[in-house]
Amino acid sequence: MSIEKNFDVSLIAGMALKEKQIQQNYRPIIGVHKWFARRPGTLFRGLILAEFGNDCLADIFFGANDFSGFKIADPFMGGGTPLIEANRVGCNVQGFDINPMSAWIVREEIEHLDIRAYKQAAQNLLESLRADINQYYRTSCPLYGDADVPVKSFLWVKVLDCKACGKQFDLFPGYLLAENRRHPKNVLVCQACGDLNEVDDRRKPGHCSSCKTALRQAGPAQKGRCTCPHCGHPNTYPGKLRAPLGHRMFAIEYYNPKRKSKHKGRFFKSPDGEDISCVAAAIRRWEQLTSIFVPDQEILSGDETDRLHRWGYRRYRDMFNPRQLLGLELSCRLISKIEDERMRHALATNLSDLLRYQNMLCRYDTMALKALDIFSVHGFPVGLVQCESNFLGITDGAGSNVGSGGWSNIIDKYTKAKRYCDAPFEVRRNGIYKARVPINGEWIGEKRNGNHRAVTIRCANATEIQLDPNSLDAVFTDPPYFGNVQYGELMDFCYVWLRRLVGDKAEGFDRASTRSADELTGNVSQNRDLGHFTEGLSAVYSRMARALKPGAPLTFTYHHNKQEAYYAVGVAILDAGLVCSASLPCPAEMSGSIHIHGTTSSIIDTVFVCRSTGMVPRSWLFDTSRQLAGIVAKDLAMLEISGRTATRGDTRCIVLGHLTRMAIWKLHESWDNTQSTVQKITAFAGVLSTLGYPDHVINLVEAAKPKAVSLEPSLSATKPDEDMRDAVSF
Repeated sequence: MSIEKNFDVSLIAGMALKEKQIQQNYRPIIGVHKWFARRPGTLFRGLILAEFGNDCLADIFFGANDFSGFKIADPFMGGGTPLIEANRVGCNVQGFDINPMSAWIVREEIEHLDIRAYKQAAQNLLESLRADINQYYRTSCPLYGDADVPVKSFLWVKVLDCKACGKQFDLFPGYLLAENRRHPKNVLVCQACGDLNEVDDRRKPGHCSSCKTALRQAGPAQKGRCTCPHCGHPNTYPGKLRAPLGHRMFAIEYYNPKRKSKHKGRFFKSPDGEDISCVAAAIRRWEQLTSIFVPDQEILSGDETDRLHRWGYRRYRDMFNPRQLLGLELSCRLISKIEDERMRHALATNLSDLLRYQNMLCRYDTMALKALDIFSVHGFPVGLVQCESNFLGITDGAGSNVGSGGWSNIIDKYTKAKRYCDAPFEVRRNGIYKARVPINGEWIGEKRNGNHRAVTIRCANATEIQLDPNSLDAVFTDPPYFGNVQYGELMDFCYVWLRRLVGDKAEGFDRASTRSADELTGNVSQNRDLGHFTEGLSAVYSRMARALKPGAPLTFTYHHNKQEAYYAVGVAILDAGLVCSASLPCPAEMSGSIHIHGTTSSIIDTVFVCRSTGMVPRSWLFDTSRQLAGIVAKDLAMLEISGRTATRGDTRCIVLGHLTRMAIWKLHESWDNTQSTVQKITAFAGVLSTLGYPDHVINLVEAAKPKAVSLEPSLSATKPDEDMRDAVSF
């Protein structure tokens, strides 16, 4: 079988859409540690089974498969999804990434773990922390008069000293704390006295129940400007701050286990004197400690990190308040004393993942009523209102977590992830119902019950790795998308802590930063442009092509809004001596993701399948925009069956994928890889432009829909093997 013949777009796209809505329920393995833009595991499982399986994809997807002996590589392993899916079905895998955090995370995902021993070690850690710092995360309940209940979240607002009168004031962008979706009423902060008020209508909120001031939703801090309430002077922010702005705690969300069953909604309160004293006690405790593990590294300049510099953050430790630093320092001390290296590394990984919730850049979602981790938008957003989560985490009487962002949450996610390694499953949906289907016989790891698999995980530049010629049965990867995510800049946030805790013996941890001049992303501050990206991608694909067996696939996912970003893909494939035999659409992002929702970004990837020799269905070839529109219409029809009605952004990415594939087809026989990078990009762009313009093709597709105009080929969705009946060899 082959991907071109056996891959079922509608089947896999439908499952990928569902997976990306709640990815942790479908692939708990991602709970080991945060990585960015993980592609759906169902997609890569589908690709692997389509390539190596001997039956219809729908028939083998929910059954056990064993491809022992097959050798798979991923030169851009990132969070490890292709490797994990290949390892799960018995393949020997080799993964490479220039970022040391990637290598650490993927090892943690695949390496065997004694779950019982881990649970005991984690419980010991949590009990020690509770005995030491639990008192800093308690409050009293003013609604029912109960003392000593756990805090879920502390809400803080940035404060500014007026440049005219010198008095301090709050920088509230808005006074809405909670919407009335998951709470019976809207909760508004009074701009005068700070009390919390529950109101039915945000548009007509009325007056504060305490001071009778008219309530309002909009705050005074807008677009970098805020008028001082004391003297009326117009202040600006952030400017060029020498240090981060201070914060004032203005609200608390807590949990009252005794009253929860009969109480409607959440529990909110304004901080009282005891709450303020609790913060002061934590600060005193922190100031009495001599830090051992809190990193003191400076934040390097970069496309994302320069935003931190504008707000006065100079060192990574600046991004945490004293109570958070206290908890993190004590956690590191306890972890460092664990003798068993596997347990020590597991809990160190947990602490690294915990960091994204335990910092003073986390925001509070007023609709979902939860903390948003620092990486919720794949960057370093600096808001004016911050959310500090309970460091320890909260569990109810049944042992389930309440809220998010604490140690108990991280331990629970990691445990589920490693249990999934021993007993993977798929989720089969039937209408509104879904059921877990155990896949008995498959497992993730390097060893299990005396069985061993070859697993090679390296922190290495894929442009320099040496692989034996004709040794690989396939390459499956998800390369960087030019200019999209600054992996090195973001992962340094975790890396500086993890490196301090585990030392520099792990591969790549001898570096002070995860950043590399050879990282394949567009980066203005590092002068990494399209040419740099093209040359790096070309070097990697050329090495992979030499290592592939004749006709074996190099398969990767890609999407970008800009046409120029596809030139690098085309040049890299041609330089590697490969032909693109398929460009298949599949959802790979969640439309509701914060960094996508409300934008023109696409959630559809193109899956490029490339080989040195093979066959291409004649119906997939085209010379005109109208022919391409027919192919795209067919893709959209298959996505419609899967449950995705394509947006214009989706359609654009699909069109660009096909244009790239066809330009490669036109150029592969005459390609001169001795040209300069600029000449190659220019040549590829020239041929691509003769095949059609994306907007024109999209307009043809959209115009055909209401008029039911027949495009070439047919709009009806057909199975891949039907297309292969009339194929062209290359």
